Amino acid sequence: MFLFRHCRSASFSRGRAFASLAPHRARLQSTPTIIKPSNLETQKGFLEPRNLEKAVGALHRDGLVVVEEAIPHDALDRLNTKMVQDARVLQSRGEDGPLNYNTGNLQQDAPPVAEHFSPAIFTNPIATQITTSVLGPIPKWTFCSANSAMPPPPGGSPSRQPVHSDADFQHPDHPFALVVNVPLVTMTPANGSTEIWLGTHRRDASSQEGAHGERASGRIREDLLAARREVRPPCQPAVKKGSIVVRDLRLWHAGMPNLGSEVRVMLAMIHFAPWYRNRMRLQFAEDIRPVLEGLEREGRLGLEVPVDWVGRGEALQGYLNRGFGNSYDFGQAP
Repeated sequence: MFLFRHCRSASFSRGRAFASLAPHRARLQSTPTIIKPSNLETQKGFLEPRNLEKAVGALHRDGLVVVEEAIPHDALDRLNTKMVQDARVLQSRGEDGPLNYNTGNLQQDAPPVAEHFSPAIFTNPIATQITTSVLGPIPKWTFCSANSAMPPPPGGSPSRQPVHSDADFQHPDHPFALVVNVPLVTMTPANGSTEIWLGTHRRDASSQEGAHGERASGRIREDLLAARREVRPPCQPAVKKGSIVVRDLRLWHAGMPNLGSEVRVMLAMIHFAPWYRNRMRLQFAEDIRPVLEGLEREGRLGLEVPVDWVGRGEALQGYLNRGFGNSYDFGQAP
């Protein structure tokens, strides 16, 4: 969640409370690391060792990395057409919709049926190679949804999310979950690209406000935000279409207003470490089962995928009736 010339950061008054938030060293850049795979890497579906090292290093240091040109545009276009239509349906529900902090940011599932399920998007091999390198072999994929930044309705005003962490519970202090974000179009500050606070993924839940499961949980305390800006200010970068963004679940971030007229959809798949005992399960239509089984037989899946299989009709009837983001339980069993 990048064309960095659009990156915006802010400077604020000096403070000394940031001493515990970052190592004593020169200020780190606020823009994410970009990996640009070679044509051969893209064709084979895996990064060579130097690029993989760069990706893993960025995740440990910054909590986020971007890989460009990882997904064919035609697959993104087909899915985007359908999900934009669905987003308008959800927006029409107003306050009763699956909003995340405000009505300008919606939680939205992709249609869980075969014609909209592209392995290049949902089980991207480069994304899985990176998450496996950080989390261990065969990560568990138990969450598949999207965040849609909505243009404001007529007469409405755009609003932003508070800075927050998706790990709004007591969690391990080492990597346990990585979010694979896939924007379906190029994201820029104009259409609501996500504000990111690099290097904040090592903070624990004491930096947050709001109880787990509340619609506005995980908010970062204002005093910590002010201190962090002095160390490493946030950035709202642009992300090229065809990119994947791998983000540590703990990283501070915020959904930003969509100032344009078009819906901006960004998929979110979470890979959990194989030892992490998350109990969520995906729900897909039966016609996706052969796709995943084929990838597994060919050694191209690399994921544990707990799925409740349902009929196509049931899948299509229910996928737009999911909860909002903070209603999901990303914790683990005792």
